Amino acid sequence: MPKVAVVAYGHTKFSNEDLKIESVLLRATKNLFDSTPNLEQKDIDSVLVSTNNNSKYLSAILSEMTGIQPKIAHSVESLCNSGTNAIVSAYSYIASGLADVILISGAERYDSPGQILEWDNMRGEFKHPIFWASIFSKAYKREYSISEEDLAIVPVKNHKHAKKNPNAFSQKTISIEDVLNSKKLTEDLRLLDCSRPCTGGASILLTSEEFCKKFCDSPIWITGIGQKTTSASFTKNQGFDKMESTKQAAQMAFQMSNHSSENIDVMEVHDAFSVCEPIALESMGFSESGGGIKMIKESYSSENFKINPRGGLLGTGHPLGATGISQTIEIVQQLQFKAEKRQVETASVGLVHNMSAAATSSTVLVLEN
Repeated sequence: MPKVAVVAYGHTKFSNEDLKIESVLLRATKNLFDSTPNLEQKDIDSVLVSTNNNSKYLSAILSEMTGIQPKIAHSVESLCNSGTNAIVSAYSYIASGLADVILISGAERYDSPGQILEWDNMRGEFKHPIFWASIFSKAYKREYSISEEDLAIVPVKNHKHAKKNPNAFSQKTISIEDVLNSKKLTEDLRLLDCSRPCTGGASILLTSEEFCKKFCDSPIWITGIGQKTTSASFTKNQGFDKMESTKQAAQMAFQMSNHSSENIDVMEVHDAFSVCEPIALESMGFSESGGGIKMIKESYSSENFKINPRGGLLGTGHPLGATGISQTIEIVQQLQFKAEKRQVETASVGLVHNMSAAATSSTVLVLEN
């Protein structure tokens, strides 16, 4: 199979700025060009834009703003899973020979239309994601005798990690008491259990093996891809204390990469809400069912950055179209040993987990240096 590499990236700080989405895309892309001296506009075959604000011909607009005239240009929308879907699309174009150098730029505003799930009538009036997260939290706590205090360690750990990430929305240290005393949104969910909608962008450059050395001395290879969509409505989930799409996506990615959970040195896990991180870890085989919280507590107490080193969605913020790309950039930086204060020692194999809408759709990527 042809090899596909990540060779460059750019990022904006995640914030509550009231910027046009075109401006956010341009900032992230300019940052990528500024950090890649050998890259010229004529090198780029294709431009993909990852966003839920997809009614503006944004891939062509970004191309024009940056002076690129690509063969292929289009947007990719899959709610919170848009970024990694765009990366998989780019991978496929390169592996098939349709393109050699692809720019992927993801962006969202703090008021993204993807935050409200208007299309799912089975949710009744409960269309905001806090309601599915509340159901997952209740089911997980009940099934495994997990307390609210136990779950609170997830945002505490991830906000702590985010303080070492200059692009993160949050730069605050929080305690378990802060989480438990934050505003109660539902019976099982508090404000600090939730990731923050925000404005932000992230761009990444993928190339074929033939072209990678032109732009980068230390390319990072995408060696495993798994994607699974089980449904649109979360009422078709097999249970609310597990993530079937995540389990299947991880199995595919591990099989393609010839790795297992035991080989992963560092990972980005989609923690849109506190409960998502332990369930995802369990669904991907990093711990037994109900054991994810113990793994997270051990990571926190040992100051280990293996799980969500950039601060996760809880600490970094969650601009939907940029999230999966930002997660992938973090793993690339870790494998290039450029993550500075967040660096995981001897990282050689990393994983990205990105999902949408109560884990009805999941993507898992395995990357290697």
